[in-house]
Amino acid sequence: MFQLYRLSCAIVFVLAFAGFAFGQELVTVTRQDQQTVSLSVYETGKVSCRGVAIISPGAGGSEKGYSYLAEGMSAQGYLAIVVGHKESGREAVRQQLRGNGLREGLSQLITDPAAYEGRFMDIAAAKKWSRERCNSPASILLGHSMGAATAMIEAGAKNNLGLTGLNTFDLYVTLSPQGVGPIFSVNAWQAISKPVLIITGTRDNELGGGSWKTRLDPFNNMPPGCKWLGVIDSATHMNFAGHGISRRTELLTVQTIQAFLLSQQQTGCRPPMRERGIEIQTK
Repeated sequence: MFQLYRLSCAIVFVLAFAGFAFGQELVTVTRQDQQTVSLSVYETGKVSCRGVAIISPGAGGSEKGYSYLAEGMSAQGYLAIVVGHKESGREAVRQQLRGNGLREGLSQLITDPAAYEGRFMDIAAAKKWSRERCNSPASILLGHSMGAATAMIEAGAKNNLGLTGLNTFDLYVTLSPQGVGPIFSVNAWQAISKPVLIITGTRDNELGGGSWKTRLDPFNNMPPGCKWLGVIDSATHMNFAGHGISRRTELLTVQTIQAFLLSQQQTGCRPPMRERGIEIQTK
């Protein structure tokens, strides 16, 4: 049965890259401080909506990216929304780079509390808007890089930025999450109780050149309770960014997310069968 499920996931993914999408739409909403937020909305490919899946891009990303994630979630029956974050989007990165080098500029941006506060307002506005389009209360927050830090903080990770998450989503998916460092200290993830899927790669090194293995810190520190860690062989940081650099990484990522969602319907949150190219641990 699971082999058939994986095959269907692969077919969905191929169709997505052939230009097939479920009603992508650009929407502008207003957040609580009256600033506007740009959203890319992917309508569900099912008769009924299973819930909302909100995707938070990395620093410099926009609502126009991460289509592989949005289409994968849409194919599973979720209203998928990619959120544009002005305070940490493309223009914000450009401004940082004017006065700093790439590494220093990005380091300052991803440790700026105001940028995360803007992200939280963006996500809240997207979630509020989604209630008019999906009658299911189920919700998923997915994030890559800075978006992964956003998701971890929202899920309850303690941090060095003085931010407090509301823990309002049913489960979280983080791609290339940060380990112990400027954003998170030791034992930052001990209080996260919701189901969490972490995906990284063996070439997913940190901005400062640190080993990809630091991205295992959240999984190692979180308490048991439907926590998954997927490590894709040879995947780099940008392979997850949705630019089509590695279709293999994107395919394995979508398949693992879909298996994680399927596991929520099973007793014990059972892991999937072994898949070539990715190692999965659970607890």
